[in-house]
Amino acid sequence: MKPTVSVVMTCYNYEKYVGRSIESVLAQTYEDYELIIINDGSTDNSDSIIKSYIQDKRIYYVIQNNAGQAKAKNVGIKHSCGKYIAFLDADDLWEKEKLELQLPLFNKKNVGLVYSNATWIDGTDSVLGQGWLGGYLKPRSGKVTKYLIYDNFIYFSSAVVKRECIEDKGCFNESQHMSIDWELWLRLSSKYDFDFVDRHLIKYRWGHVGQMSKNQNMRLECSMNILEDYLRSNAKHISFAAIRGALAYAYYNRGCHYQRSDHNVSRRYFMKAIKMNPLKMKAWIGLLNNMLLSGVRNRCF
Repeated sequence: MKPTVSVVMTCYNYEKYVGRSIESVLAQTYEDYELIIINDGSTDNSDSIIKSYIQDKRIYYVIQNNAGQAKAKNVGIKHSCGKYIAFLDADDLWEKEKLELQLPLFNKKNVGLVYSNATWIDGTDSVLGQGWLGGYLKPRSGKVTKYLIYDNFIYFSSAVVKRECIEDKGCFNESQHMSIDWELWLRLSSKYDFDFVDRHLIKYRWGHVGQMSKNQNMRLECSMNILEDYLRSNAKHISFAAIRGALAYAYYNRGCHYQRSDHNVSRRYFMKAIKMNPLKMKAWIGLLNNMLLSGVRNRCF
């Protein structure tokens, strides 16, 4: 019999964490699931650790040459057969009631994705914080596209997606190196409603050695490409004000990021933000700070 939920976990050199991630799935109070683990070419001891769990008949294990996170996750989806697909990174953890609390929300009409709140932990399991960060990074339900174009407020390891939605809108975009979840969520949001459980149902590990999202420059470049491509393809379905607002927000964040390393690049992004939204005072302040900092550097050198 096909399980109701397919849990897709990908692992690349997470020997320190993968065992506990697997155990957090096996401890679920909701038991009608399969766990598909894709070892994406790990060179550490991940393989031996994963193999110590595969006597459990609910686990399906695939080893492949390193192909990147998008391809690895798509391989997991291809091997899955559940009505719902849940995702878990091999360094994160689930609370035992996660699936039990999320699945009933799919009974609502047109809900295609359900996510949850999270507790942030570091590489040693110390708690860094809880919940969303505020601003645009806060939970939304229903038609979420007009909020999601600003920022990705959905914790990846909290997401459960109805299979028919992925079959309709496609899997992860393998041409993207980072922010692949945001790109997929945007595509899904254009047609399906989202809902969330405001409980800390996952432990999201942040800032440890090997975490890909630490490459901030690449992440910003990828997310900018995703946003611009999505807005071009869906301009007819998003208000002009929302498009300009999202672009102003993205350009402003990049201006702040490059202010630490390249004032010229930072200045260009602040000017783009102002062009999209002349009333965005933070962008004007950032531009002024760049001018002042450049002046100090010129006097010093």
